[in-house]
Amino acid sequence: EVQLVQSGAELRNPGASVKVSCKALGYIFTSYYIDWVRQAPGQGLEWMGIIDPENNGTKYARNFQDRVTFAADTSTNTAYGELTSLKIEDAAVYYCRAWRSDADYWGRVPQVTVSV
Repeated sequence: EVQLVQSGAELRNPGASVKVSCKALGYIFTSYYIDWVRQAPGQGLEWMGIIDPENNGTKYARNFQDRVTFAADTSTNTAYGELTSLKIEDAAVYYCRAWRSDADYWGRVPQVTVSV
């Protein structure tokens, strides 16, 4: 069974950083790309970028490219996403999505809250 197990809820102050993890179970980690996507309250899904775990190649959405870093650790089958210089509007549910042409799977971080 494929699972993406994400880290728990996070609370941060504005200006801080947050790093969330996404552990892949039940499939060959390097055989799927991983997207990071978020959804703020009352908003639609927002794509943040993608990483290829096979070579750690990344592509970031323009809105995030100065603040986000993705990494993939093939020794633990875990992908990481770090967002720096947090703003109030970064409060959202963050998802990792493992996908290839014939399948996709979603994990979910319960909530990242940014609050003074």
